[in-house]
Amino acid sequence: MRLLRRAAIAFFLVFLLPVAGTVAWWSLQDRPTSWRGASWAASGVLPAAGDNSDAAIHVMAARTGGLKGAISLHSWIVVKKPGSAEYERYDKVGWGMPVRRNAYPADALWYSNLPWSVHSVTGAEAERLIPQVEAAIAAYPYAGNGGYRIWPGPNSNSFVAHVVATVPELGAQMPPNATGRDYAPGFASLRISPDWRELHATLGGLAGVSIGMRSGFEVHLLGVVAGVDFLRPALKIPALGRVGW
Repeated sequence: MRLLRRAAIAFFLVFLLPVAGTVAWWSLQDRPTSWRGASWAASGVLPAAGDNSDAAIHVMAARTGGLKGAISLHSWIVVKKPGSAEYERYDKVGWGMPVRRNAYPADALWYSNLPWSVHSVTGAEAERLIPQVEAAIAAYPYAGNGGYRIWPGPNSNSFVAHVVATVPELGAQMPPNATGRDYAPGFASLRISPDWRELHATLGGLAGVSIGMRSGFEVHLLGVVAGVDFLRPALKIPALGRVGW
Protein backbone atom coordinates (compact mmCIF):
# COMPACT_ATOMS: atom_id res chain seq x y z
CA MET A 1 0.00 0.00 0.00
CA ARG A 2 2.85 2.36 0.85
CA LEU A 3 4.52 1.53 -2.47
CA LEU A 4 1.32 2.33 -4.38
CA ARG A 5 0.99 5.63 -2.53
CA ARG A 6 4.55 6.58 -3.40
CA ALA A 7 4.00 5.62 -7.03
CA ALA A 8 0.86 7.78 -7.16
CA ILE A 9 2.72 10.75 -5.65
CA ALA A 10 5.59 10.31 -8.11
CA PHE A 11 3.13 10.11 -11.03
CA PHE A 12 1.44 13.32 -9.88
CA LEU A 13 4.68 15.24 -9.38
CA VAL A 14 6.56 14.00 -12.43
CA PHE A 15 3.76 13.81 -15.01
CA LEU A 16 0.42 15.35 -14.03
CA LEU A 17 1.64 18.55 -12.38
CA PRO A 18 3.92 19.68 -15.26
CA VAL A 19 1.22 18.85 -17.83
CA ALA A 20 -1.43 20.78 -15.90
CA GLY A 21 0.90 23.76 -15.50
CA THR A 22 1.80 23.82 -19.19
CA VAL A 23 -1.86 23.58 -20.22
CA ALA A 24 -2.67 26.52 -17.92
CA TRP A 25 0.16 28.57 -19.42
CA TRP A 26 -0.85 27.68 -22.99
CA SER A 27 -4.48 28.62 -22.39
CA LEU A 28 -3.36 32.18 -21.59
CA GLN A 29 -1.40 32.63 -24.83
CA ASP A 30 -2.72 34.72 -27.70
CA ARG A 31 -3.15 32.23 -30.53
CA PRO A 32 -5.45 31.65 -33.52
CA THR A 33 -8.71 29.81 -32.94
CA SER A 34 -8.52 27.77 -36.18
CA TRP A 35 -6.12 26.86 -38.98
CA ARG A 36 -7.85 29.39 -41.24
CA GLY A 37 -6.91 32.22 -38.90
CA ALA A 38 -3.33 31.04 -38.46
CA SER A 39 -0.24 32.24 -40.30
CA TRP A 40 1.80 29.73 -42.28
CA ALA A 41 4.28 32.25 -43.68
CA ALA A 42 8.07 31.94 -43.71
CA SER A 43 9.50 32.93 -40.35
CA GLY A 44 13.05 33.91 -41.32
CA VAL A 45 14.50 31.44 -38.79
CA LEU A 46 16.60 29.74 -41.48
CA PRO A 47 19.04 31.73 -43.60
CA ALA A 48 18.09 32.16 -47.25
CA ALA A 49 19.05 28.98 -49.10
CA GLY A 50 21.02 30.94 -51.69
CA ASP A 51 23.21 32.69 -49.10
CA ASN A 52 25.87 29.99 -49.44
CA SER A 53 26.49 26.84 -51.46
CA ASP A 54 26.88 24.47 -48.51
CA ALA A 55 24.63 21.46 -48.07
CA ALA A 56 22.40 21.49 -45.00
CA ILE A 57 19.99 19.30 -43.03
CA HIS A 58 17.67 20.79 -40.42
CA VAL A 59 15.30 19.03 -38.04
CA MET A 60 12.66 21.69 -37.35
CA ALA A 61 9.82 21.94 -34.82
CA ALA A 62 7.10 24.31 -33.64
CA ARG A 63 4.21 24.13 -31.20
CA THR A 64 1.10 22.85 -32.92
CA GLY A 65 -2.37 24.39 -32.90
CA GLY A 66 -5.35 24.26 -30.56
CA LEU A 67 -5.18 22.94 -27.03
CA LYS A 68 -2.92 20.11 -28.15
CA GLY A 69 -0.20 22.75 -28.64
CA ALA A 70 0.14 22.77 -24.85
CA ILE A 71 1.25 19.15 -24.94
CA SER A 72 2.97 18.67 -28.25
CA LEU A 73 4.67 20.11 -31.27
CA HIS A 74 4.91 19.42 -35.00
CA SER A 75 8.28 18.49 -36.49
CA TRP A 76 9.65 18.25 -40.03
CA ILE A 77 12.84 17.73 -42.05
CA VAL A 78 14.53 20.32 -44.27
CA VAL A 79 17.41 19.54 -46.63
CA LYS A 80 19.48 21.69 -48.99
CA LYS A 81 21.72 20.01 -51.51
CA PRO A 82 25.16 21.50 -52.25
CA GLY A 83 24.97 24.45 -54.62
CA SER A 84 21.19 24.62 -54.46
CA ALA A 85 19.38 27.91 -53.87
CA GLU A 86 16.26 26.10 -52.61
CA TYR A 87 15.35 24.14 -49.52
CA GLU A 88 13.31 20.94 -49.67
CA ARG A 89 10.88 20.37 -46.80
CA TYR A 90 9.27 17.06 -45.78
CA ASP A 91 6.28 16.88 -43.39
CA LYS A 92 3.70 14.36 -42.43
CA VAL A 93 0.18 15.76 -42.08
CA GLY A 94 -3.23 14.41 -41.15
CA TRP A 95 -5.07 14.41 -44.45
CA GLY A 96 -4.72 12.84 -47.90
CA MET A 97 -1.34 11.35 -48.76
CA PRO A 98 0.33 12.29 -45.49
CA VAL A 99 4.00 12.76 -46.41
CA ARG A 100 4.29 16.10 -48.20
CA ARG A 101 7.21 17.72 -49.99
CA ASN A 102 7.43 21.52 -50.03
CA ALA A 103 3.85 22.03 -48.90
CA TYR A 104 5.04 25.00 -46.82
CA PRO A 105 8.10 27.29 -46.76
CA ALA A 106 11.06 25.54 -45.16
CA ASP A 107 10.87 27.58 -41.94
CA ALA A 108 7.18 28.46 -42.00
CA LEU A 109 5.24 29.32 -38.89
CA TRP A 110 3.09 26.42 -37.76
CA TYR A 111 -0.35 27.56 -36.62
CA SER A 112 1.32 31.00 -36.17
CA ASN A 113 3.89 29.46 -33.81
CA LEU A 114 7.56 30.28 -34.35
CA PRO A 115 9.66 27.24 -35.33
CA TRP A 116 13.18 26.46 -34.22
CA SER A 117 15.98 24.25 -35.46
CA VAL A 118 16.14 21.20 -33.21
CA HIS A 119 19.34 20.01 -34.87
CA SER A 120 21.37 21.08 -37.90
CA VAL A 121 24.16 19.53 -39.95
CA THR A 122 25.93 21.55 -42.65
CA GLY A 123 28.78 21.30 -45.12
CA ALA A 124 30.45 18.09 -46.22
CA GLU A 125 28.78 16.01 -43.47
CA ALA A 126 25.32 17.14 -44.59
CA GLU A 127 26.21 16.38 -48.21
CA ARG A 128 27.22 12.85 -47.18
CA LEU A 129 24.06 12.26 -45.13
CA ILE A 130 21.42 13.73 -47.46
CA PRO A 131 21.13 10.51 -49.57
CA GLN A 132 20.59 8.51 -46.37
CA VAL A 133 17.94 10.96 -45.16
CA GLU A 134 16.15 10.81 -48.51
CA ALA A 135 16.30 7.01 -48.48
CA ALA A 136 14.82 6.94 -44.96
CA ILE A 137 12.00 9.25 -46.08
CA ALA A 138 11.30 7.05 -49.11
CA ALA A 139 11.25 3.92 -46.92
CA TYR A 140 8.85 5.35 -44.32
CA PRO A 141 6.21 2.62 -43.87
CA TYR A 142 3.21 4.90 -43.15
CA ALA A 143 3.39 7.20 -46.16
CA GLY A 144 0.18 5.98 -47.82
CA ASN A 145 -3.32 7.39 -47.72
CA GLY A 146 -4.72 6.79 -44.23
CA GLY A 147 -1.25 6.33 -42.71
CA TYR A 148 -1.77 9.04 -40.10
CA ARG A 149 -3.12 8.79 -36.57
CA ILE A 150 -2.85 11.76 -34.26
CA TRP A 151 -2.30 9.65 -31.12
CA PRO A 152 -0.36 7.61 -30.22
CA GLY A 153 0.89 7.64 -33.82
CA PRO A 154 2.03 7.31 -36.49
CA ASN A 155 1.86 11.11 -36.80
CA SER A 156 4.19 13.91 -37.90
CA ASN A 157 6.61 13.29 -35.06
CA SER A 158 6.61 9.52 -35.70
CA PHE A 159 7.73 10.32 -39.26
CA VAL A 160 10.66 12.52 -38.22
CA ALA A 161 11.59 10.07 -35.44
CA HIS A 162 11.79 7.33 -38.10
CA VAL A 163 14.27 9.39 -40.13
CA VAL A 164 16.34 10.32 -37.06
CA ALA A 165 16.46 6.70 -35.87
CA THR A 166 17.31 5.35 -39.34
CA VAL A 167 20.19 7.83 -39.77
CA PRO A 168 21.82 7.98 -36.31
CA GLU A 169 24.84 9.77 -37.77
CA LEU A 170 22.67 12.87 -37.93
CA GLY A 171 23.19 13.08 -34.18
CA ALA A 172 19.67 14.45 -33.74
CA GLN A 173 17.45 13.84 -30.73
CA MET A 174 13.70 14.41 -30.96
CA PRO A 175 12.30 16.94 -28.46
CA PRO A 176 10.71 15.26 -25.45
CA ASN A 177 7.35 16.93 -26.15
CA ALA A 178 7.19 15.64 -29.73
CA THR A 179 4.20 13.41 -28.96
CA GLY A 180 4.19 10.37 -31.24
CA ARG A 181 7.96 10.15 -31.54
CA ASP A 182 7.94 6.92 -29.46
CA TYR A 183 5.30 5.18 -31.56
CA ALA A 184 6.07 1.62 -32.61
CA PRO A 185 3.72 -0.88 -34.29
CA GLY A 186 2.38 -3.84 -32.36
CA PHE A 187 1.92 -4.33 -28.65
CA ALA A 188 5.57 -4.37 -27.59
CA SER A 189 8.75 -3.22 -29.28
CA LEU A 190 12.43 -3.29 -28.36
CA ARG A 191 14.70 -1.34 -30.67
CA ILE A 192 18.46 -0.83 -30.58
CA SER A 193 19.85 1.92 -32.80
CA PRO A 194 22.09 0.90 -35.74
CA ASP A 195 25.10 2.39 -33.93
CA TRP A 196 24.24 0.52 -30.69
CA ARG A 197 24.10 3.76 -28.68
CA GLU A 198 20.36 3.84 -27.97
CA LEU A 199 17.89 1.35 -26.54
CA HIS A 200 14.18 2.05 -26.86
CA ALA A 201 11.46 -0.16 -25.39
CA THR A 202 7.77 0.66 -25.70
CA LEU A 203 4.30 -0.80 -25.43
CA GLY A 204 2.78 0.59 -28.62
CA GLY A 205 4.09 4.07 -27.84
CA LEU A 206 1.87 4.24 -24.75
CA ALA A 207 4.51 3.47 -22.12
CA GLY A 208 8.20 2.73 -22.21
CA VAL A 209 11.78 3.80 -21.62
CA SER A 210 14.75 5.05 -23.61
CA ILE A 211 18.36 4.80 -22.50
CA GLY A 212 21.38 5.91 -24.49
CA MET A 213 24.17 8.31 -25.32
CA ARG A 214 21.86 10.74 -27.10
CA SER A 215 18.65 10.39 -25.09
CA GLY A 216 20.08 9.94 -21.60
CA PHE A 217 17.32 8.34 -19.55
CA GLU A 218 13.63 8.81 -20.41
CA VAL A 219 10.32 7.42 -19.29
CA HIS A 220 7.39 7.97 -21.63
CA LEU A 221 3.78 7.54 -20.65
CA LEU A 222 0.73 8.15 -22.86
CA GLY A 223 2.81 10.28 -25.22
CA VAL A 224 4.49 12.56 -22.67
CA VAL A 225 8.10 12.18 -21.62
CA ALA A 226 10.07 12.76 -18.42
CA GLY A 227 13.80 12.27 -18.26
CA VAL A 228 17.34 13.53 -17.85
CA ASP A 229 19.99 14.28 -20.47
CA PHE A 230 23.42 13.73 -18.94
CA LEU A 231 25.76 14.65 -21.82
CA ARG A 232 23.97 17.93 -22.60
CA PRO A 233 22.67 18.59 -19.09
CA ALA A 234 18.91 19.12 -19.12
CA LEU A 235 15.66 17.97 -17.61
CA LYS A 236 12.95 16.68 -19.93
CA ILE A 237 9.69 17.90 -18.46
CA PRO A 238 6.35 16.47 -19.65
CA ALA A 239 4.53 18.86 -22.04
CA LEU A 240 6.98 21.70 -21.35
CA GLY A 241 9.93 20.09 -23.11
CA ARG A 242 13.67 20.30 -22.59
CA VAL A 243 14.97 22.66 -19.89
CA GLY A 244 18.77 22.89 -19.95
CA TRP A 245 21.33 24.55 -17.75
